[in-house]
Amino acid sequence: MAKPRLLMLDEPSLGLSPILSNKVIHTCEDIRKTGTTILMVEQKVTEVLKIVDKGYVLQRGRIIMEGKGEELLKSDMIRKAYLGYKGAR
Repeated sequence: MAKPRLLMLDEPSLGLSPILSNKVIHTCEDIRKTGTTILMVEQKVTEVLKIVDKGYVLQRGRIIMEGKGEELLKSDMIRKAYLGYKGAR
């Protein structure tokens, strides 16, 4: 498929070195900029939320939060639960 409308990725950075992992995420960002919709499940929360239009946070199979990536990064709940921060910014 030369120009898919939707690209679905499950943990594309899993098992990769940090350099390759970052390259995969940046490549996804470039693909998104061409107009392709990307549905991605990823553990690298900080890196991915910086580039997404919209993010969903799942807990025990349920959506507990959704919003723009940058908004989710600023959420105290997300920062504590998923990014390891103990205090507010």
